[in-house]
Parts: sequence; C-alpha cells; structure tokens
Amino acid sequence: MQVFNVLVVEDDTKLRQLFCTVLQKNGYRSIDAENGQDALAKMDKEYVDLIICDIMMPQMDGYEFTKTLRESGVDIPILMITAKESFHDKKRGFLAGTDDYMVKPVDVNEMVLRVRALLRRAQIVSERHQSVGGTKLDYDSLTLHQNGQAEVLPQKEFYLLYKLMSYPNKIFTRQQLMDEIWGMESDSEARTVDVHINRLRERIKNNEDLEIVTVRGLGYKAVKRSG
Repeated sequence: MQVFNVLVVEDDTKLRQLFCTVLQKNGYRSIDAENGQDALAKMDKEYVDLIICDIMMPQMDGYEFTKTLRESGVDIPILMITAKESFHDKKRGFLAGTDDYMVKPVDVNEMVLRVRALLRRAQIVSERHQSVGGTKLDYDSLTLHQNGQAEVLPQKEFYLLYKLMSYPNKIFTRQQLMDEIWGMESDSEARTVDVHINRLRERIKNNEDLEIVTVRGLGYKAVKRSG
C-alpha cells in the first residue's frame, strides 16, 4: 500500500503538531514546516505528495509560497488553511494556485477527507487518461475513443467529459464546472455549460458505456450504462 507524504506548513506549533498527528493516525507520513521558506527547504530533501498550508506566516506567507511553487512548475495539490473567510481571500488563494480551501477552526476529520479527495484527483490527472468499458479519454491529445473510432474533441468539451468521467455518479453543479473549466475569472454564463453538455450528448448518443444525466435543480453527472 502506497504511503503518501503530506507537508504541513503552519507557524502555530500546537496546530502543526495536531495536523501531523491526525494525518499519521490516518495512514499518511507527515513532514512539518513553520513557514514557506522552511517548507521549500524541506521539499529540497523530501518527496511531497500534498501540501497543507496556512496563509498568515512570517518570512514567506501561504500566498507567496503557493505562487512560488506554481511559477516553478510544481503541481503538487495544495490545501490552504486560514482564519480568513472572505470571498476576496479565497479568490486570492485560488488565483495563487491552491486546489482547496478550509477556514479555521478546522474540522480535522473533514481535513482528512479533503486530503484524500485531492490525492485521488492528482492521481487521476497524472494518469492522463480515463476509461469506462471500451470508452477511453486521452488527456494529452484531447481524444475520445469510442465504438472503435477516435475523435479529437474541442478543449472545453473534452475537459467537461473528462471531469465527469473521473467521478462517476458524482453530481457537479453548473457553477462548479464553470469555475474549474472556464475559470473563476470567466465572464461566460453558467448556461454555457448546458450548451457544451448538449454537444457532448450528441457525440456519445450511441455510446454503450456511459451517458450524461441531468439531475434536476442540481447539475450533471456521468453514469455507466447497465448491461
């Protein structure tokens, strides 16, 4: 069984120790750092699968640390934890490159669930393909393989289908899909998602492996066809 290394970057000693203890009890190996500079030094010596990072820290705060990693091409999942809960602060965190966000006081059980979800998502992306039955998506070439044929999809359509196929039966709201695929800065309306979903449905109307289902009032999910 693979053991994941989680780097905890937090200047509050007690909180840092708590997070590390909880992670270890849940089967992770924890590495601790007291600020961004300390974390970068630790990452030079240790392989890290995921980072839990506070924002308000001396010497190098969470925003600067995250931005530094992303500008260096490091795509390790980052879960940002902070006392700041305004939308502006969350937006700044996401724009810096964080993957998820929790506000103090942190429910450590929820933290573990988020860590697990982020690691799973990272593994899916690193695999660069998704398969359901005989249907396959190749991330690098934006290609859909189905019914013995290959078709290169428009970028947004491919990312939509890839996201839905990555999490079968999980419902995604229009806004979730908009934020992730079009970006939080996009001026496009959420109904743009509907247009792309309809185009995808037309492309996979004869697919024997999966279909895209509308969950009224909520959003969309991909489901495997039975039989």
